[in-house]
Amino acid sequence: METKSKDLRTGRTVWQAVRAPGVPHRPLHKDIDTEVLIIGAGITGAMVADALSASGWKVILVDRRGPAKGSTTASTALVQYEIDTPLVKLSRQIGEADAIRAFHRSRLAVDALAARLGELGVELQRRDTLYLAGNILDANGLKRECEARHIAGLACRLVGRRELRDLGIRASAALMGYGDFTIDPRAATCALLNAAIQNGAKIYSPVDIDDVQPKKATVHALTSMGYRIRARHVVFATGYEFPKRVPQRGHQIISTWAIATVRQKRRLWRGQAMIWQSADPYLYMRTTADGRVICGGEDEEFSDEAARDALIERKTKTLQRKLGQLLPNIDTRVEFAWTGSFGQTDTGLPTIGPIPRMPNCWAALGYGGNGTTYSRIAAEVIAGALNGRPVVDADLYRFRR
Repeated sequence: METKSKDLRTGRTVWQAVRAPGVPHRPLHKDIDTEVLIIGAGITGAMVADALSASGWKVILVDRRGPAKGSTTASTALVQYEIDTPLVKLSRQIGEADAIRAFHRSRLAVDALAARLGELGVELQRRDTLYLAGNILDANGLKRECEARHIAGLACRLVGRRELRDLGIRASAALMGYGDFTIDPRAATCALLNAAIQNGAKIYSPVDIDDVQPKKATVHALTSMGYRIRARHVVFATGYEFPKRVPQRGHQIISTWAIATVRQKRRLWRGQAMIWQSADPYLYMRTTADGRVICGGEDEEFSDEAARDALIERKTKTLQRKLGQLLPNIDTRVEFAWTGSFGQTDTGLPTIGPIPRMPNCWAALGYGGNGTTYSRIAAEVIAGALNGRPVVDADLYRFRR
């Protein structure tokens, strides 16, 4: 296989409680030609297809599982501009100017994605974000982070213990950010895919790509059934199944766990801000439109599917206990529990751009906790390059040599 096949998730996610919107797709039974072939019909492939088909490109997507059936369904979909790596730390890693650019690019992507989903009628909930003190940034560290964001022109404020207690949150300090949102990731993906289909895109599934052969003017993708797809450009939107020939410097596949509670009969915390910790391992949570609390984290730095799955019961109990400690007024009874694999990088930034030594091939990989935001950035970077209008911040995400 051209990508390393993985069991991306196990368990039942909260999004599977309702029927997924239909997305027309079909098996592939012949050789075909296209301008852009997108490998992967998850959230990233959907955004790239939406952007390219809207600007007139002939687009075909293929997926080995089906639309929105991989990592997308395991996403907890906290759509934030805040990067996993704090601004003060990222500034030390890549320089202050580039770190500020990265935060601003994510800010723009969140707003652009909210606007696009609004156009498509996708339900989203605008939320502020509380970044709690932890073992990475304590209260003093959050103060420095707040100052750095103010210098960068990013609105935020410090929140003390008393205000957090009034919100029903047991923590010493937090940094409040503004303008993020939550979605049902599967519903959003299906809406974007259907928008691309309306613009002429086609989806073939189940299709496994065995080999990709870049040539001077075209790229040939060979399927496991022996069919050939000829394209001017190929985009690997394969999530956490990395293409085998793609450089993986600075990337790591790790495991994560999540739970969703029963619907809450009690009042949820005021404002229902998304919550995450500046800690390792960290905890994060959000509410759903029907009154549940999603809580995730407890990440482990391994990707073995059997070992990951064996920990579901223990990790569920740990997440449930930590949720109750942080939000003592919440009913922590669990109705859904799941686990999955996802990628992270040492900077918290993804890799998006042309693949070295594979002409006319593009990749969007290594998303960490900002997957949905980075999917939007990937769509902007790739569509901009193919349309001859390169995105000014594309250099932030290029492959490392």
